[in-house]
Amino acid sequence: MFGRQLVSILRRNKLQNCFFNESSSRVLNGRPRLFSSELGGSSGAQRNALYGFRSLIKDFHKPWLRNMSSTATATVENKEGLKFLVTAGPHAQKMVGIWLFGSAAWVFSMVVLGGVTRLTRSGLSMTDWKFTGNLPPLSDEDWLAEFEKYKQSPEYKRVNKGMSIEDFKFIYWMEYAHRMWGRALGIMFALPFSYFLHKGYITLRLGLRLSALFGLGAGQGLIGWWMVKSGLEEPASEYAQPRVSPYRLTAHLTSAFVIYCGLLWTALSVVMPEPPAESVAWVRGAAKVKRLTLPISILVGITAVSGAFVAGNDAGHAYNTFPKMGDNWIPDDIFSMEPFIRNFFENTSTVQLDHRILATTTLMSIGILWWSTRKLDIHPAVRFLIGNTIGMAALQVTLGISTLLSYVPVSLGTAHQAGALTLLSLMVLLNHTVRRPSMSLLKSLPPVTRTP
Repeated sequence: MFGRQLVSILRRNKLQNCFFNESSSRVLNGRPRLFSSELGGSSGAQRNALYGFRSLIKDFHKPWLRNMSSTATATVENKEGLKFLVTAGPHAQKMVGIWLFGSAAWVFSMVVLGGVTRLTRSGLSMTDWKFTGNLPPLSDEDWLAEFEKYKQSPEYKRVNKGMSIEDFKFIYWMEYAHRMWGRALGIMFALPFSYFLHKGYITLRLGLRLSALFGLGAGQGLIGWWMVKSGLEEPASEYAQPRVSPYRLTAHLTSAFVIYCGLLWTALSVVMPEPPAESVAWVRGAAKVKRLTLPISILVGITAVSGAFVAGNDAGHAYNTFPKMGDNWIPDDIFSMEPFIRNFFENTSTVQLDHRILATTTLMSIGILWWSTRKLDIHPAVRFLIGNTIGMAALQVTLGISTLLSYVPVSLGTAHQAGALTLLSLMVLLNHTVRRPSMSLLKSLPPVTRTP
């Protein structure tokens, strides 16, 4: 029933969007504009078309950033046949953009909070789960009942035996906050989504994309409990510490990264339908950059996933030396497990070695990107992003080494996890900025950039 209503609303919005696009294209023919208050003039559009992108870059006072905004804006308001993701003009575009950027920021905070929860060993404190959630313990009797449940878990028996009720309350509140923050995100996403659908702002294409992201978000709760449940089972060995499955932890973190990147890309597409371009030369330069950014982005993603396996295997607590791993460059037991493939996902030595190699390769690749593009004729925004990306990559490697040498303190471990998502954010932003513009925009560009 709900699905049919959603499709019906999105189809109605699609018809409105076609009407909006047709009205916008009349600017080219000098006819009266139905949306003159929103589209009539570059100054009004400059205030709205790249609102979200400008909010990501604080130094908007720089002339080349203002130039980028005005150029992309001009293409939005003068481009015939542009397929907007949001109907009803720049005001609606701005509102939806703010909502999507806010949702992405919320997911970012969820990832950081999840890292703190894991590093404080709080994730196994709640031994049951309900999809709709439940109230926390409100009385001493309730706390004692929850504590008795936790005492039956392998983690209490093998790691936290003798823990006080006050210590238990700390780890319980950490896990409870993580779960409720996720549920609050679902409400924060669903209510504006319903409102924008009702107002007719969202097109069919955007509506389907957001519905998929919402479905992934709802599934995160199930994946999270599936992960926690693995840590409540008795370990195979009597000497092993209870911990969640590294495969399930990686699935949980990777899903969060996918949702975040999807929201960020969609938000950028809403506020910046066209990439910044002022000349054909800059478009060609962006195309050369794109050939490097796409494989590097995949490498950044793989490195982040390998970091999840490091966390899932507690591999950061082994070989706390750098650049060597103990006394060796390569440990002797990296292929000690059978079957062979298990070593790359369950062997502490192999998992940490893989992450070191991938992190170093990522830093070198981004360095090559910066070096190979330093003489290219590209938009200043692209050059600015490349410079920030290599700086973030260097900081992330430094955080990783510091975390390892310090035996994974909560502060550095959390910063390292946040750094991974920040680096991934920059790669998403860079890929979005160097994407190919529409054919109608290309036809309107001069061969080279006009100098003032």
